[in-house]
Amino acid sequence: MIIIKTPPQIQGIRKSSKLAAATLEYLSKFIQPGICTEKLNTLAHQFITNHHAIPAPLNYGGFPKSICTSLNCVVCHGIPSTNEILKEGDIINLDITTILDGYFGDISATFPVGKITPTAQNLINRTQQALNLAITAIEPNKYLNESVGKVIEDFITPFSFSPVRELGGHGVGLKFHEDPFVFHFNSPQNHILLKPGMIFTVEPMINTSPNWRVNIDPVDGWTVRTTDGALSCQFEHTILVTDSGSEVLTKL
Repeated sequence: MIIIKTPPQIQGIRKSSKLAAATLEYLSKFIQPGICTEKLNTLAHQFITNHHAIPAPLNYGGFPKSICTSLNCVVCHGIPSTNEILKEGDIINLDITTILDGYFGDISATFPVGKITPTAQNLINRTQQALNLAITAIEPNKYLNESVGKVIEDFITPFSFSPVRELGGHGVGLKFHEDPFVFHFNSPQNHILLKPGMIFTVEPMINTSPNWRVNIDPVDGWTVRTTDGALSCQFEHTILVTDSGSEVLTKL
């Protein structure tokens, strides 16, 4: 069931979303060659708890860390580690979800580590553009698949990139994951009429390959990688459907 949020709930989700965005901005200053992803996790945990909030990923379904750090061919759910050291030319996605006063806000972005290849930079640029185009298309009385999935798929595929199909966005706010599941390709399962008060994430995961398939690490049970080793990139915002369009709640 899709929850239509009340004005007080929207305000609570807005505050949590802005804290998630502030956390991401804070962490971005530390992304450089030589830093380990566990250090980024520690910095995020301290920042979130210092603001009287809780990092939502920690212990969620057994996830062991406070943020996800997804490097290069890792699509999402990368686990921070002292053994994972950023190096020149990497790209890294930081995925942050906060719980503030019981409300959830969710954001992610992909960052270059030093100088990166033109292919990697093009992937970052196009993925961010795809997200922005989808956000612009969201408005009440339109359908979710037309506003998000179709817009992203139509924009991305001419570059021989592909949106990951097994994973997607989700309703958020009162819980970490709510209905609806948000596909980033044109799926009839998202033929859902948008209404004011809906809140969900749009978070395209885009591979530098026409191959959209992924594998989950059989050892840790979390890390999702491209099957062909292609680079993957993700950007995410928490979006409110308003009376006239949409509001990016995770915008500072």
